[in-house]
Amino acid sequence: METMHSAASDPVLLYVATTSAGKLRDFSVAAATVSAHFRIEPLPGMDRMAIAPEDGETFAENACSKAEFYSAHASGKIVLADDSGLEVEVLNGLPGVRSARFATDAGFRPDLPTDEANNLFLLERMHAVPADRRAARYRCVLAAAQYGKLCVRAEGTVEGEILTSPRGTGGFGYDPLFFLPRLQQTMAEIDLEAKHMLSHRGHALRALLASLQGSQTIAPWPPRTTIAP
Repeated sequence: METMHSAASDPVLLYVATTSAGKLRDFSVAAATVSAHFRIEPLPGMDRMAIAPEDGETFAENACSKAEFYSAHASGKIVLADDSGLEVEVLNGLPGVRSARFATDAGFRPDLPTDEANNLFLLERMHAVPADRRAARYRCVLAAAQYGKLCVRAEGTVEGEILTSPRGTGGFGYDPLFFLPRLQQTMAEIDLEAKHMLSHRGHALRALLASLQGSQTIAPWPPRTTIAP
């Protein structure tokens, strides 16, 4: 294996295994603000691949298994995959790894779009929780893999509170309810630059790119082969 290197004019391509336009935008903008050494693109042909298993009990298990799975089907590409979500203290860490399926798991309002249903269900679960017990965090675990083998993993979190009603039209997921006391704004109200500096995905991506830049585990492309004498 070789330390990854690339000329400044030829950035390393990292392919994100996600169909979420919001996640892809978050990672792409964050990468551009961190280093010109990397460029983020969606994993090509992902819609034709089998769906990776996502049955782990932790964010780390899911992120690593997805990165390994998709990179094994991606012809040597370095594939990033994340698992991220919301942890609410008064709900003992829920919705956690089930953040994207919180309302669906409970059969709550299947007539609504997923994000709207999840936010309404969270508000219902917390309707009697006082203001001083509404602490929560966003957590993101991001993994990079190549040839089906894990290369590096990183994690990021951001602390906040859950409001009693949504605010803001930006972002996605639980962003309209996730309040940042220091800024007095929700994740759906801050601009993209601020979001990528503060968000759990931004923290995880910066840590992962720093690890990748000096990584000894990235295989050269094309892969070396051993020829028998």
